[in-house]
Order: sequence, then structure tokens, then C-alpha cells
Amino acid sequence: MKDLGNAKKILGMTIDRDRKTSSIFLNQKAYVISVLEKFSMINTKMSAVPLATHFQLSKDQSPKSDSEKKHMEKVPYSNAIDSVMYLMACTRPDIAYAVSCLSRYMSNAGPPHWEALKWLLRYLSGSANTGIKFSRSSKGVNLARYVDSNYAKGRDSRKSTTSYIFTLCGSCISWKSQQHIVVLSTTEAEYIATTEAFKEAMWLEGLLKEIGFLNDKVSCRRPAMMTNP
Repeated sequence: MKDLGNAKKILGMTIDRDRKTSSIFLNQKAYVISVLEKFSMINTKMSAVPLATHFQLSKDQSPKSDSEKKHMEKVPYSNAIDSVMYLMACTRPDIAYAVSCLSRYMSNAGPPHWEALKWLLRYLSGSANTGIKFSRSSKGVNLARYVDSNYAKGRDSRKSTTSYIFTLCGSCISWKSQQHIVVLSTTEAEYIATTEAFKEAMWLEGLLKEIGFLNDKVSCRRPAMMTNP
């Protein structure tokens, strides 16, 4: 067996290790650039956010005329979604919500959906260096959990969206953005979101306990979650 030294790349991710600060930084700049080149978005104007609020996406925006359908058949929408989905799953939790919204229209995307996806690609163009940094904490190992939801924001189904994120010593280790059922109130949406977060928390806590670490508490911003029976 030959020692090749410290790993520099894995699964398309660049590994930057700093032993002085006891930190590891993961990013996918090279992958982002390859995606932008693939979809001819390398020299476009950059976006400040993954998905702007003026994009009110729905199935009503899917192609209706034969000319629109023929045009969208030439657009690599599904291919682009697959590319950014891999990026989101590895090092970019900041695009999770945008990818969740855009992936709903993979089977029948229209021009507005494609414009929103190009907006996301322009955001990636301006944030290609973004990644996740894992650092040693002087305060010990702390698993923090944050969970939230919106209520009935899905224009087609009126479904809510669950969002949670877990950090270990301040670094993201798990995230999610989805909710599959229709609820009747904001509080019910929050309960479902918290339940999903606790499922993930149980697995992560079990892992931490196996290696000798424990956890603290959930952060929830809605008082109704704590007061309702």
C-alpha cells in the first residue's frame, strides 16, 4: 500500500485542509464552472439570491401550444436540474429550496421555469467559491437543529414546505426542503416540519453517541409549537 498524502479531491469536491486552524473546507468550484459551461451560462450576469421572489412558479406555466412544446423539447431542463441537485446534496445547502421548487416541473417545464433555473445558474456563477467549512470548536461538540416551514405556498397543490438544517460545531451536516401533504394551519405545518427534523435528529444523535458525543436542543421560532397540545 502506498501513502499518497492528504486527499485533495473526492467525488467532485475539492478538499482544502488547514492543520494550523484545524479546519477542512469543501467546495465544488470546478464542478460549478463545468456546469455553467455545459449550459452556456459562464459569462452571464450574476444573481444575488438562488431564486428571486418574483418567480411565482406553477404548472399553469407549462407549455400549452405546439410551438412552446417543441421549443422546450430542445431545452436541457432536466439535465440542468440533475446537475444542480448533485451540487446541492454535496456542499450547497443554500440552494436547497430553489432546487426543490424547480425540480417539481422536470416532466413538463415551461419558459418561466427555465428562466428561473437560469437565474439559479447565474447565482452559482457568482458564488462558485462557496462551500462548507468544518472547524474544531473550543466549546466542544454541539449539534444544533433549526426547523421552519411555510404554509400552503405551493401554488398548484397548496402544500407547505418543510425546511431544516443541522449544524455540528457551526458547520452544516444535514439539510432538507420539502413537505408532501396539505395541512390546515401554520401550526400543523410547523408540527410536521419539527417531526421530520426529529427523525433526522434521532439518527444523528445515535451516530454521535456511538462515537462518544451528546446533543443539546432544538431551536423553533414559533411559540405555538410549544404551547399547543
